[in-house]
Amino acid sequence: MTRTLVDPHAVPAELRPYLGELVRRTHRLCGTRLVSVVAVGSVALGDYRHGRSDTDVTVVLDGTPPAPLLTDLAAALTHPALPCPAAGLELVVYDAGFAARPSGGAGYLLDLNTGPLLPARLSLDPAGSPAFWYVIDRSVAHQAGRTLYGAPAREAIAEPARADLLAAIRASVREHSAGDGHLADNRVLNGCRSVRYCRTGHWQPKRRAAREVAAAEERFRPLVEAALRSYERPSRTDAAALPAEEVRAFLAWVAGQVDAAAGADAHRRASAPAAGHGGPDQTAGAG
Repeated sequence: MTRTLVDPHAVPAELRPYLGELVRRTHRLCGTRLVSVVAVGSVALGDYRHGRSDTDVTVVLDGTPPAPLLTDLAAALTHPALPCPAAGLELVVYDAGFAARPSGGAGYLLDLNTGPLLPARLSLDPAGSPAFWYVIDRSVAHQAGRTLYGAPAREAIAEPARADLLAAIRASVREHSAGDGHLADNRVLNGCRSVRYCRTGHWQPKRRAAREVAAAEERFRPLVEAALRSYERPSRTDAAALPAEEVRAFLAWVAGQVDAAAGADAHRRASAPAAGHGGPDQTAGAG
């Protein structure tokens, strides 16, 4: 049987043939092991920019497959064996049992980065990888993932605990503060999205989050607006340089916002009535 996208119109037109072929190749190799294929990242959040954005995909398999299957899958999906029309493909494969449980770990079976503008990476061992990217991506997948094949994203991928998410966001801010390998505009926009998650408990598209932060935080408005203008340029190679000191100061403020959200959650947990002796524990989201 030919495998097609569940809803082709759920993904940008520029990616439909590519993602359809990705699903077909994945199903051909994984067969009945394949539980779900989910678009995450900018595609899931409705903020994909062709020529600038990566394509982020999460694959869920039933059980741990033999390593040769995973390497065969990576070979079948690696650019240019499957030419990637986006800046790159970031694909992560999980065992269904792991994906269905809240976790603060990386926990993947396969992590593949490939594409015309993305440094190549292939890993079968999560032990040496920082966990925060995977925790954030699984949260985005649970909240907004666009199912390309199989089980719905919300059924296949659990939402990590908020405490684990805040720890992951704090680690991502540290990574962006270092700056290595990250465009300045993306560092700023990711910081805006992190702040909005801390305040709302929901992931927003980067550009919308940035506009809301710019409207609310006058001192950072020029920097955020400059990051937005840079992000709107046609490709990554056109990204503008932003004042390094201002970017660092902004990310230090973002880190403080994340720490404040974590502290508020801890205070709520400490002051909540014990189970069976009062109201429910109000720790699930930020106001």
